[in-house]
Amino acid sequence: MKLELVAKSLKELGHPTRLGVYHAVVRAGHQGIAVGSLQQKLDVPGSTLSHHLSGLLSVGLITQRREGRTLFCVADYERFNAVVSFLQNECCADESPNQ
Repeated sequence: MKLELVAKSLKELGHPTRLGVYHAVVRAGHQGIAVGSLQQKLDVPGSTLSHHLSGLLSVGLITQRREGRTLFCVADYERFNAVVSFLQNECCADESPNQ
């Protein structure tokens, strides 16, 4: 994963409201959560939620699917794991063996 995408992903998660949105979407599991339910759960205006969802969508941390008139948000667990792996993969790689 490229450094720029990791940085953008972490930036999106660095905002308290977006982190709350992402946390709720992750908790919903693989079926996702309807945008209306997410709005009620977080008690945020629709325009605010839309803005924060847009940021998470732009870096691929969530996807959306439509079922009839309902729009669901689903966490992309592989993308999040890739972000975390970027930080962990080379843990202690530069550590000298004598320490």
